[in-house]
Amino acid sequence: MKVAVPALLGALALGATGCDAGSSDQGNSRASSGPSVIAPGKPGEAAETLSAQDARRRGADDQPNSADVRYAQMMIEHHQQALKMTELAPEQAESGQLKRLAERIAAAQKPEIAVMRGWLEQHGRGASPEGHDAHEAMPGMASAAQLTRLRAARGDAFDTLFLKLMITHHQGAVTMATEVKSAGNDVQVEEMADDVIAQQTTEISRMRDMS
Repeated sequence: MKVAVPALLGALALGATGCDAGSSDQGNSRASSGPSVIAPGKPGEAAETLSAQDARRRGADDQPNSADVRYAQMMIEHHQQALKMTELAPEQAESGQLKRLAERIAAAQKPEIAVMRGWLEQHGRGASPEGHDAHEAMPGMASAAQLTRLRAARGDAFDTLFLKLMITHHQGAVTMATEVKSAGNDVQVEEMADDVIAQQTTEISRMRDMS
């Protein structure tokens, strides 16, 4: 028994040394890779655990691109036309339900314009889309002649034309929002696009029921 004690102590020391070496190697590996980072997922997606290096790379990839900027600029103008249409409803519409719908559309789109203007200002961009074809490039926009007819319409004639034009207008907004979700790169713009799709799809359904 006395002879076994030194051997036992030596074995324990050797085991401790081995453990320390393993721990050191693991620590060095963690230090070289850096701490992990929880990255929030896009709307509807789960969060991810990234290495510090991947998080830095991902951050560089999240910068707004030209599709994000153009979407915000064009959607401001798109919303502004919708507001011009809704402003006519209180005096010219026959249906109380349509008047309330117009109020809801205006109440939703005015704040959205303010948010998009703020986003563009934050990124050093103007609120007006560049290029003479910007108006034509926006799907769903009413023509000058259609707006003239809407301004002249009263009662049931106004209600019918308003619903026709606004359904088309909303469909165009949903198309624009869907496109920027694929072509854009900014999380906030994607969230704004998601809101447009959800809200205006619901309103399209409601307006079809009213037609």
